[in-house]
Amino acid sequence: MTDPKRVVLAYSGGLDTSVILAWIRETYGAEVVAYTADVGQGEEVEAARKKALATGAVEAIAEDLTTEFVEDYVFPALRANAVYEGYYLLGTSLARPVITKGLIKAAEESGADAIAHGATGKGNDQVRFELSAYALKPEIRVIAPWREWNLEGRADCVAYAQARGIEVPVTKEKPYSMDANILHISYEGGVLEDPWVEPPAGMFQRTTDPEAAPDHPEIVTVGFRNGSAVSVDGQEMKPVALLTHLNDLGGRHGVGRIDIVENRFVGMKSRGVYETPGGTIIHHALRAVESITLDREVLHLRNELSLKYASMVYNGFWFAPEREGLQAYMDTVAGPVTGEARLKLYKGGVTVLGRRSDRALYDQATVTFEADDVYDQSDATGFIRLNALRLRTLAEKQLGGGE
Repeated sequence: MTDPKRVVLAYSGGLDTSVILAWIRETYGAEVVAYTADVGQGEEVEAARKKALATGAVEAIAEDLTTEFVEDYVFPALRANAVYEGYYLLGTSLARPVITKGLIKAAEESGADAIAHGATGKGNDQVRFELSAYALKPEIRVIAPWREWNLEGRADCVAYAQARGIEVPVTKEKPYSMDANILHISYEGGVLEDPWVEPPAGMFQRTTDPEAAPDHPEIVTVGFRNGSAVSVDGQEMKPVALLTHLNDLGGRHGVGRIDIVENRFVGMKSRGVYETPGGTIIHHALRAVESITLDREVLHLRNELSLKYASMVYNGFWFAPEREGLQAYMDTVAGPVTGEARLKLYKGGVTVLGRRSDRALYDQATVTFEADDVYDQSDATGFIRLNALRLRTLAEKQLGGGE
């Protein structure tokens, strides 16, 4: 296979991608176009663009994908109740396909014959980037330096960078790696590799330590239309503004921190620490509105499929037909989910205080413990006897057989 002439690199400005930019130029003699996607991580996007040019990129592209990310990836996943292994709201997993889509577009527009990423050979991101890339452009060539070079770890990367005058962002004060977008910030590696070790003091950037959060709770009402959050405290907002606002509210009260050991797609367990304040608020509020607007069997089936959906996204199959088909089902299910949930934010916790909807299936006249004229309690006798029939038959056979 001939060496690539022009490579578009998914570039963050961190240690790995900075080293990779120089390594591709040295190894392949190729021109490198640095592509930095803005998915809501903040001012570091412009800093990354400037650093890419200083490191030798022939061109540095910074593209704002925040609106697309929230509207077409984050909100659909929230509608699907996508939570991986009980805790993780998939912040990194959801960002990779939208970044890859932008990366492929940049490659086509710049005439590149390959793309590259900085994911290691041990992680999930290599799978997410490459499955997405091949789904969008089957013939694309992907360069994954961590699977090719002889650098064996972060220490080797630091030495490589220092030898070439490349700024090294990993320091003794921050001995871990970070990845941020508008939905969350993730922390892994370094001192966090020991699952017994507590995260370093001062590590979290988006949330206040719950112990230092305000001593008075804050009440917030989140409104939904067809399963998507559309308002906060009665004020309608577009998705990006709404998520940003809830990030601020949740962050102030220490909401959205999790520390988990998760099962990577490649087969190993890894420790990840995440803070997802706004997404956590939406998740709890949406579940509350669903509880009064969704039919029991529809809700139960949706919840079963949500586990499968979350695994698809976590494992990198965003552009796979099974995820797209399941999304259509999830969006259909979310159709009746219109209403409001009122929540209390306090010391890292989110408590549902109330929920209401014009489309509620909840009927107080039926469930009341007071006198009513809509439910005949004696009907339950036949219901119970019919459901007990197979259990009684089984028990009679077993007891009759001396078991």
